[in-house]
Amino acid sequence: MTRELKALSVHLFTATGIVFAMLAMLAAANEQWGMMFVWLVVAFAVDGADGPLARKYEVDTYAPRFDGNLLDMIIDFITYAFIPAFALFQSGLLPGWTGWAAIIVITFASAMYFCDRSMKTEDKSFRGFPGCWNMLVLVLFATEPPFWITLGIVSILAVAMFLPLKFVHPVRTKRWRAVSLPMIFIWTFFAGWAAWVDFHPENWAYWGLVLSSLYLLSAGIVQQIVPERKAG
Repeated sequence: MTRELKALSVHLFTATGIVFAMLAMLAAANEQWGMMFVWLVVAFAVDGADGPLARKYEVDTYAPRFDGNLLDMIIDFITYAFIPAFALFQSGLLPGWTGWAAIIVITFASAMYFCDRSMKTEDKSFRGFPGCWNMLVLVLFATEPPFWITLGIVSILAVAMFLPLKFVHPVRTKRWRAVSLPMIFIWTFFAGWAAWVDFHPENWAYWGLVLSSLYLLSAGIVQQIVPERKAG
């Protein structure tokens, strides 16, 4: 297989994410929340794998016709923000005006964030909450907190998208990557499990999902508070 064909294959692999997004949206339209999140988790796994593949096979050099970053952003907005916002609204986790407020805030803030040219820091972390509403909403489905807690979390994270707070990229942020990378695999496993059993996971899976989410949400902020030790 030529280098050009390998690079093109990475773009095609990335594009499968939009197919999984459509399957998730169809499930959401029928209020099949478990299957919706199964497809979103699959799309999340594709999104996690395509970046390293794109760098390995040098897609910008050998398949420059297609903009992999733009393709990735289009799919991410739909799978990370648009569909989760719809699910939060349609499911009734936020009743009445709170659902309307959440769906407007999530989609509007995410549209602005996903075109923010300063969203990445020098160490490849995210500047501001990276709009991972798919991860948040899945945890909310699994835990079902009172609506006012859900509304508070959504409001705080929407503001945090534009604050100078750091959130780790589990693959690209080098600091603590030995912990962050396994943690994202752990989260993906527990998330897939919770969705597969229609959000009735065993206690160990429930806490595994919660604890891995708390790490991924807080690790970058802790890194800002605790300076990195310089070698030598």
